[in-house]
Amino acid sequence: MRLTVIGTGYVGAVHAACMAEIGHEVLGVDVDEERVTALAAGHPPFHEPGLSGMLQRTVAAGLLRFTTSLDEAALFADTHFVCVGTPQRPDTGAADLRHVEAVVDGLAPGLRGAGPDGALVVGKSTVPVGTADRLAARLLGTGADIAWNPEFLREGSAVQDTLRPERIVAGVRSEQAEARLRAVYTPLMAAGAPFIATDTVTAELVKVASNSFLATKISFINAMAEICDVMGADVLTLAGAMGTDSRIGPSFLAPGLGFGGSCLPKDIRAFAARAEEIGRGESVAFLRQIDEINTRQRRRTVDLAERFVGGSFEDRDVAVLGAAFKPGSDDVRDSPALAVAEAVRRRGARVRVHDPEAVDNARAAYPDLQYALDVTKACEQADVVLHLTEWPQYQELDPAALATVVRSPAMVDARNTLDAEAWHSAGWRLSAPGRPRLD
Repeated sequence: MRLTVIGTGYVGAVHAACMAEIGHEVLGVDVDEERVTALAAGHPPFHEPGLSGMLQRTVAAGLLRFTTSLDEAALFADTHFVCVGTPQRPDTGAADLRHVEAVVDGLAPGLRGAGPDGALVVGKSTVPVGTADRLAARLLGTGADIAWNPEFLREGSAVQDTLRPERIVAGVRSEQAEARLRAVYTPLMAAGAPFIATDTVTAELVKVASNSFLATKISFINAMAEICDVMGADVLTLAGAMGTDSRIGPSFLAPGLGFGGSCLPKDIRAFAARAEEIGRGESVAFLRQIDEINTRQRRRTVDLAERFVGGSFEDRDVAVLGAAFKPGSDDVRDSPALAVAEAVRRRGARVRVHDPEAVDNARAAYPDLQYALDVTKACEQADVVLHLTEWPQYQELDPAALATVVRSPAMVDARNTLDAEAWHSAGWRLSAPGRPRLD
């Protein structure tokens, strides 16, 4: 089939490459000429394992190319995936739909000459419930239909999540739209991916409800970590015991610094705002608390580190391990690690940050922090080391060797993934959220 993917940010670039990988002929569209040129050369503007090679392979095979023209896109195919961003509005927390609306309005004039079944505009962007129905009105008179096909990608494993999805959700308004999407995803369904057809409103809700539930699990275990800190209990043992219950499960019960990135924080705020718009704000009022609990973990980590250096960061050297919001990515949007690093700097410390992939992005977003390309350099003469992004490389560090580099062997394991006993045996004082401190 011929497909277009409009918006080649994180979701769009991955979707375009993967659709070409399974045999479709794909045209990627973006307003950013530099991005289009880079993608056409096989260079994604972000770190995602496996994506660069797939881009190079599919471009070379003639299955994938890129353009800046919506008019060209409208002529190229009858199926158009919309993958543009829906950022948070600063005034209300609601989703800003300007980019989605602009794409639909830009496509509409060119859709009138689509094939016998008409054009199908397929939203993948995360949007407030009811958006597809509103956008359908903008396509009246074109013969085009609209569907919603939310993405469930995890940064760091997005390629596999696309090629081996746990589910394909298709919110459709007609049998023809469902048949079109089934045809698009036939190779994935043949490999075992379940296809769930529903209405557009339910499809929109599946995405925001899923993200809200995951955020709730993370904030719940972090709330338990706060209780454990007061009572002297061990949150890792608590989480492990809870996770053995098949009704609960271990996923997303990792206590620590909390979630960040471009999805969970903005999605739960937008969902809460939309619920208030439709008169059901009380139904998801708990999401405001989830957001507050999550944000509080950053302040708690800063306070914990400050106590480790005697109650003041003035004239102290602090090493930060991690800048990306999660391992496997160079994405620093709403990064808890960088929020903590900047807060520590503002309290008077000299802060040096290391990250295996995200240093360039971090430097652009937080130019007042210092950066090191080597872990040892970041930790030289540090009064405390903060472990803030759980990269596997940090779990493989030799605590005895690192102890010879720092001024004071003090570690705050804000992600609760280091071997606490091994670090303590090597002479380190260690503290982690929800766990007894080791001095």
